[in-house]
Amino acid sequence: MRRLLIASLVLALAACGRAPRPETPSVAVPQSEHTRGEIIGRTIEELVRRWGTPALQVREGTSLKLQYRSRLCVLDAYFYPGVGNAPMRVTYVDTRTRALADIDQALCVGSLDAP
Repeated sequence: MRRLLIASLVLALAACGRAPRPETPSVAVPQSEHTRGEIIGRTIEELVRRWGTPALQVREGTSLKLQYRSRLCVLDAYFYPGVGNAPMRVTYVDTRTRALADIDQALCVGSLDAP
């Protein structure tokens, strides 16, 4: 009886395990010469010229976040005001898959560049 109880508990605990996390979808993406470092310092106009109208714009005080989305990922570019009359520039970039998993930033940028 004790063995049956232990075996039942082990099986019940095994059933509580996490399901395997789905892998990032495999999508053929052209290699981009742009990496996060090359996006840092860009102006709003430069990103809009490159990728068009962002999917989302969020203002918080004097800062701005532009969000771009591809089939593969989401890219958030954060802008803060420059000194004096200097235009706002990207100071931080964050990328993730649509399922909120980490993704290589160069791969995400490449997917945004893809037609």
